[in-house]
Amino acid sequence: MIQIRALQKLVIAQVRLSLRDPMGVFFILLFAPLLLIFMGFIFGNDPDPMSGGRGALDVFLPSYAAIVIAVVGLMSVSVETTGRREAGVLRRFRATPLRPLTYILGDVLTHFAMTILGIFLLFLLGVTVYKVRFDGSPLLLTMGICLSTAAFISLGFVLASLAPNPRTATIMGNVLLFPMMALSGTTFPLELMPEAVRNISRFIPMTHVVTLLRGLWFGETFGEHLMEVAVLGGIMIMGTIIAAWTFRWE
Repeated sequence: MIQIRALQKLVIAQVRLSLRDPMGVFFILLFAPLLLIFMGFIFGNDPDPMSGGRGALDVFLPSYAAIVIAVVGLMSVSVETTGRREAGVLRRFRATPLRPLTYILGDVLTHFAMTILGIFLLFLLGVTVYKVRFDGSPLLLTMGICLSTAAFISLGFVLASLAPNPRTATIMGNVLLFPMMALSGTTFPLELMPEAVRNISRFIPMTHVVTLLRGLWFGETFGEHLMEVAVLGGIMIMGTIIAAWTFRWE
């Protein structure tokens, strides 16, 4: 059973703590918008026939949302959880009337809130400053973001279950994050990469996030991305099962 009032207070408190963390604020809320500004200076957003009449930022913007999702899942979730475990915070939570499910759900909702806030700031910058085109459905795009976020948060809890401390979690997260960013089409379009790289990218979870969000941004439907939905849904389910089985409170 979920303690609704306790859950609300827990989420508010954890969001406030997250906003007080300079590194977390930078990488979740500011890194992707700064990257967009940097790419805007270099490429601008003039229509390009090779991109179907879209500008460079029209293509890059939904891809950068994947960066926010991956940073939250692979870095924020894993490092914060292992840090609380090492400091004994999780053990003390278990000694309170707060139910374990309430704490876990509060943690998930907190990271969801930070992800949505980071992506909102990114999209707001792209649409208002660079006039980035959006041809999709806000509802479908939101659903795609939520599915992708849930998949990567589950991966983050798996890392938190395996890593003995925050330092190891940071190393593990970086080892996964930066190759994913390089090979998933986030920073460089997959269409321009060698075939061998494109074949490897199919096995990278972040590739499916980029493909799904970019397609939904361009006006495509979930029916055109059943592979991405199946992969991310499978990651979410398997990650949740593994994390629930291996999660340690102390």
